[in-house]
Amino acid sequence: MAWKNEQEVDVVITAVASAGCQVYADGITGFIDQVKHPSWRSKDVAPPQVGDRLHAVVLGDTRNPPRLSALQRDIDIARMLRERE
Repeated sequence: MAWKNEQEVDVVITAVASAGCQVYADGITGFIDQVKHPSWRSKDVAPPQVGDRLHAVVLGDTRNPPRLSALQRDIDIARMLRERE
């Protein structure tokens, strides 16, 4: 199974680096850039930790690993795009 752009996925963080975090779900490993994690925009949100569960949306299904976003704004945009189809 492969993720598709605009698909929403519940993921678990498996590694954290300065550039972002590696996530895993459905047998697939993905990546969330630091700017696509809510903690980058709000000091009220804890930084990512291994084991955290996030609801995210796929932004780059052709990248290796696929790129995702955990920002509500990106999730809302994906929902709008899916509704148009």
